[in-house]
Amino acid sequence: MRVIFFGPPGVGKGTQAKLLSSRMQIPQIATGDMLRDAVSAGTPVGLQAEEIMHSGKLVPDDVMIGIIREVLGSPRCARGFILDGFPRTLPQAEALTALLEELGISLDRVINFIVDEQEIIRRLTRRVSCPVCGSIFNLGVKDPGGNRVCPNCNGELVQRDDDRPETVIKRLSVYHQSTEPVRTYYLQRGILVDIQGSGSVKSVHEQILALLNHS
Repeated sequence: MRVIFFGPPGVGKGTQAKLLSSRMQIPQIATGDMLRDAVSAGTPVGLQAEEIMHSGKLVPDDVMIGIIREVLGSPRCARGFILDGFPRTLPQAEALTALLEELGISLDRVINFIVDEQEIIRRLTRRVSCPVCGSIFNLGVKDPGGNRVCPNCNGELVQRDDDRPETVIKRLSVYHQSTEPVRTYYLQRGILVDIQGSGSVKSVHEQILALLNHS
């Protein structure tokens, strides 16, 4: 199974990708993880990305595609993968299509998560994370308690700068301008399906399994 999880920030792509990854025993491929793994492994494109990131610049598309080529062509993706957070722009989507054709890989589905924008803002601005173990909590949904200590490792929970209200609104604006056209691209290719992402984690997971014909 080879799928892309698509949608604006805060719709639950990462949570659902982890669940599906565990259930189907295929890797969740997140952009940040790919970069960190490539840098840690010291691959040529990883070293190139590290130099760019240290200079404070964004990693260009050709370098990202190089990293994705290494990941998708590796044995760990032989049974499938879940791309989480990529592509984010139309040029990235077109480059990914060319790469998959080169590798002889076809996508099964692009799953687009639909959540009301006010709900997205509410979710993100109430999100806290643990910088130690990476656990994420949404206050009022899975509230770790008033002491703001991670129940998994006792790290201090913090709100990331990009989850502050003014930043969330800017992130959504960037999404509509730069990323939303990717939905039309995959819709025209006949592989994009919308799902409602505003239900419980369990109900959204069940939607995905039904869509992929897995129970």
